[in-house]
Amino acid sequence: MIHWIDAALIVIYLAVLLVVALTGLRRKEGSQESLILAGRKLTLPAFVATLVSTWYGGILGVGEFSYLHGLSNWLVFGLPYYLAALIFALFLARRARSSPEMTIPDRLAKFYGPAATVAGSMVLIIVTLPAAYVLMIGVLFNQFFGFPVWAGIIFGTFFSIFYVMTGGFRAVLWTDIVQFVLMFVGFMVLLSFAVFKLGGLDYLQSSVPETHFSATGGNSLGYIALWYIIALATLVEPAFYQRCFAAKSVGVARRGIFVSILFWIFFDFMTTFCGLYARALLPDLADPVAAYPALAMEILPIGLLGVFLLSLLATIMSTVDSYIFLAATTISHDLIWRFRRFGEDKIRQFTALGLVISSLATITIALLSDSVVEIWHDFGSVGTPALLLPLVTSYWGRYQFSGRGAFLSIVLSALLTVAALFYPKFSGVDDYLFGIRPIFVGLAVSAVIFLFSRKLKPVDLQ
Repeated sequence: MIHWIDAALIVIYLAVLLVVALTGLRRKEGSQESLILAGRKLTLPAFVATLVSTWYGGILGVGEFSYLHGLSNWLVFGLPYYLAALIFALFLARRARSSPEMTIPDRLAKFYGPAATVAGSMVLIIVTLPAAYVLMIGVLFNQFFGFPVWAGIIFGTFFSIFYVMTGGFRAVLWTDIVQFVLMFVGFMVLLSFAVFKLGGLDYLQSSVPETHFSATGGNSLGYIALWYIIALATLVEPAFYQRCFAAKSVGVARRGIFVSILFWIFFDFMTTFCGLYARALLPDLADPVAAYPALAMEILPIGLLGVFLLSLLATIMSTVDSYIFLAATTISHDLIWRFRRFGEDKIRQFTALGLVISSLATITIALLSDSVVEIWHDFGSVGTPALLLPLVTSYWGRYQFSGRGAFLSIVLSALLTVAALFYPKFSGVDDYLFGIRPIFVGLAVSAVIFLFSRKLKPVDLQ
């Protein structure tokens, strides 16, 4: 349990989010483009703030890895994603912003037809459900206030959909700006106190295992290489596409990603060293997932502890609101509207319905799960192979799937990946079939279908 002053700061933060979000009620979004993309007027500062904060929701997982493996956090959870984001900026950002689409399924519909669109939409709904992140909120509320984890999960989910429901993507943007500031301020405070109270590099090198200052952190090269494949999920990341679709110009989209990479590098510097300080000060921590909160409770005074806890909460909530809104708009725009063609005046109503559906699914998955990392692994393993080749080849390259090929690729790669994921659970063995990780099964299936169903794309097609 934390001091009432620190708890009061968290309550004030939640109240500020509500005030920011309720301003969305003053502006009635009259069109889908306005609700989903804020009118495509996203400026560079807003683009950077929302992308940086949204893409860094797994803060407790980062704390666990840096506590256990030290500097290799940069090599495993940093560099692969910087490179993937750079590839997106160089090869996809301009094409995404130049296209008229509002969502990824819009792109699938344009190139592959309704069957592939429905299949892709279903995959996107699954991978954007923020179950891992509301589970983290439940854990934090349990640590902060002593609430049951299930109560924190339900509160965090419904609090997020309330302010998203009032203002759509515009509300997400404004709250992300607040959360962007808090996430950096909190870790600056924690790292500064760690350096001044505990010592610098000499203290760390004498207090943590030698492997924590090695490039691999004691992990195998094969394990590290796997994360460079997993990071390809960035190329089908709905949050990236939504921000690019919403950017004011092509220049904002490309420069925004470049600037965001610099912010992620700096933030990873702080989170990695905070993890090292947690390992040095608390070498026998029972649960490494709690590395950051445990370090903060040891070294930060009342008041500043609340500021840091706000940083953790803001980092997670910025991802919850963005992803739950993406899942909701996939339901309202890409499934309901695409086949019912309701009037623009009903977009809020159907998006609200999408928010309720996605919230209930998110809560259910979170309540049935024990591991944040397991949710990341399983959901990411399905989404990347199902969408990577159909989506990327629609933007870049002279060859693309046929409509039937795209549908088969999405469905079969997703289903076979799920089968590979569940194989150890139902077969009673401790490893995947033939030792092959599920993501590679799905990618192989998609690649084979692509080779047999590709067709030449006109060179000037955007």
